Amino acid sequence: MDELIDEEFIPEKEKEPEGEPPPKALATIIRLIDTYVGELSGKIFMLMIFPLIGGSTYEVIARYVFNAPTKWAYDTSYMLYGSHFMLGAAYCLYKGGHIRTDVFYEKFSVRWQGRIDAALYIFFFFPGMILFFWFGSIEAIHSWSILEESVVSPWRPPLYPFKTVIPVAAAMLMIQGISELLKSLYAGIRGRWL
Repeated sequence: MDELIDEEFIPEKEKEPEGEPPPKALATIIRLIDTYVGELSGKIFMLMIFPLIGGSTYEVIARYVFNAPTKWAYDTSYMLYGSHFMLGAAYCLYKGGHIRTDVFYEKFSVRWQGRIDAALYIFFFFPGMILFFWFGSIEAIHSWSILEESVVSPWRPPLYPFKTVIPVAAAMLMIQGISELLKSLYAGIRGRWL
């Protein structure tokens, strides 16, 4: 049965044969970040899909069956969907689900893949996430200070919790990015993935 599986379609990075075990502190840091930021946060934030489905279903029934559309359905759905999308980004990074153009990358040795990943994390990912966190925090703090409400909806829902999602998601992405950077550095030095 295993010979029927085409390894080309498996998105996860292949682990090379085990050699010397990684330093215990490194393995512990990576495991803690992957478990609590990557895996656990993904499982918690995936539950946001249920109120999103519930609210959308309620709105469809209210609008088309009872001819009584709600004022809150659109605002609730875009806030829940936006939060679901943003807060799930760290889980997506942990699972390797972000876009990667690997036309050449997959042909490189594990050592070069690790080096390329580490360089991209250092020079592009972290600077981008730091800016995303910084400006998102400024916006969220301002929104909380004025208790900002939506002006485009008659329901006028509060926007400050929604705007807080941006720096929280950026912080979670940076923490998960530390784990991914450590894995990349290890692969770049040792020639095998953790």
